[in-house]
Amino acid sequence: YYEHWADMTIARAGKEVVELLPELAFHVPPARVFDKPIYSPWLSGELAGVLQSEGVEEVIVSGGEADMCVLATLLGSIDLGYRTILAEDAICSASDEAYENILKLFTKRYSH
Repeated sequence: YYEHWADMTIARAGKEVVELLPELAFHVPPARVFDKPIYSPWLSGELAGVLQSEGVEEVIVSGGEADMCVLATLLGSIDLGYRTILAEDAICSASDEAYENILKLFTKRYSH
């Protein structure tokens, strides 16, 4: 993946592509930022630990690359038992087809 999509790495794109927008950074703190070096934010256990310790039961997912990071986040959230909401107007993808497919998958399999 990283060889094929090398332009998507910080080394090529620059650190500024992963910086929070000023409108979001304004909320930190009290909001917290969790960095993730891979698709899923769940692998390290840090995010899940914080959410569990604060009694969180619902996760709202937004982000870039619907068929990569967003999908990994959705499935992990569901696996961990959170009520998971996909903010469809707050996700994107390099491919319209991938975006539409993730919306279809999530709606068909996980909506009720």
